[in-house]
Amino acid sequence: MSFFGGGTDYPSHFLANGGAVLGSAIDQYAFMTASRLKSEGLLDYSIRCSYREIEHVKTLDELKHVPLREALRYCGFDRDVELHHIADLPAKTGLGSSSSFVVSLLQALHKLAGRDVGGLELAYQAINFERNILGESVGCQDQTFAALGGFNVIEFRREDDISVTPLPVTPARMAELEGQLMMFYSGVTRKAEDVVRTQLTRVDDNKERYLRMRRQVDKAYDILTGGGSLAAFGALLDEAWTEKKALHSVISVPAIDDMYERAKAAGAIGGKLLGAGGGGFLMLFVPPERQAEVEAALRDHRLVRPQLAAPGSSVIFDGMKLRAPVAELRKVAG
Repeated sequence: MSFFGGGTDYPSHFLANGGAVLGSAIDQYAFMTASRLKSEGLLDYSIRCSYREIEHVKTLDELKHVPLREALRYCGFDRDVELHHIADLPAKTGLGSSSSFVVSLLQALHKLAGRDVGGLELAYQAINFERNILGESVGCQDQTFAALGGFNVIEFRREDDISVTPLPVTPARMAELEGQLMMFYSGVTRKAEDVVRTQLTRVDDNKERYLRMRRQVDKAYDILTGGGSLAAFGALLDEAWTEKKALHSVISVPAIDDMYERAKAAGAIGGKLLGAGGGGFLMLFVPPERQAEVEAALRDHRLVRPQLAAPGSSVIFDGMKLRAPVAELRKVAG
């Protein structure tokens, strides 16, 4: 969940001007399993992958799912492997599901090959994989949040030079913020890359706007770590959404604008569309006493209440050896 600075995490901006985001991993997860497949003399296929579809293929090049195929190649596998993916939320909803998929996939395959890769190194590999191997127009924040988790300010200098600073907020302050956040599913899905490619055609024209969006990260940090009312955080979200919509007409659509206006009329202080734009989840900052009214105003949309500072990607099972006691097994964050 990116609160402020989204868009400044694209190299086309931050390599020249620097960039930063303030945001959090949330408690919606992706799960990836990777295991050896004993195919020789037993099966008529050597690779099995399940996601929304199920593929059984004899050779790596026959695999239709491009990220799965190229991740297997990247991690040194060409046969005798089985992959399964499930997720709490669907793709194309603005919550970093594609990058969470890649992060968990790379970590699982590395572990299957006997390599321990995590933290920032895992984030760097995922960024490189999405941008340079898959050739996708993605930023660098989703992979970092998926790999490291937490509630952070992330600063971008290069694609392999990223600084992550956890926000020093008390549990009580975190709970106060969580208690005023509501996410509503717009019902509109889109491919983020299509929105981003269009948006990036105007990076130079929007330089000053991106710089203002970067400064909002510092303002939000001061609000959260200070002792004042969090209503200022909600008002800043409203400013940030105005700035983001002005980047390009593809950022919002009439259905999203209508949702936002109905929410504000019902008591929301501010909010923004999560992700690249064009669809997905609308996040709102709403005082507790007005949340019933906002929920009623958007009753035709699915409500999700996020928990912040979720853990980053981790191996929860390694062969027959549990990585942690059963009662403490954690999900792979996404």
